[in-house]
Amino acid sequence: MEEIQIITPEELKKKLKQGEKLELVDVREYEEVEQGMIPGAKHIRMGEIPANLDYFDKEKEYIFICRSSHRSGNVCYYLQEQGYKVRNMIGGMLAWPGDVE
Repeated sequence: MEEIQIITPEELKKKLKQGEKLELVDVREYEEVEQGMIPGAKHIRMGEIPANLDYFDKEKEYIFICRSSHRSGNVCYYLQEQGYKVRNMIGGMLAWPGDVE
């Protein structure tokens, strides 16, 4: 299996602060995202990813987020196999140092 590209929460926070336009996807459950998401992230639950493939564009890179980076890692493997550009935010929301909304 091909390695998944990662991004640290600190790197992500810095990129957002610099105004980079990033495609963030939070794959947690509803009750988890109610506690806050990274501003600008789109919520698509892990189980709904296969049904939402038309949302993703193979020209763009997507950064996936979950609580601890385990589920988002699984999503990354799945989408990478389908030919999408993906990156996993390592450590997940447990490690996120920035604001949430």
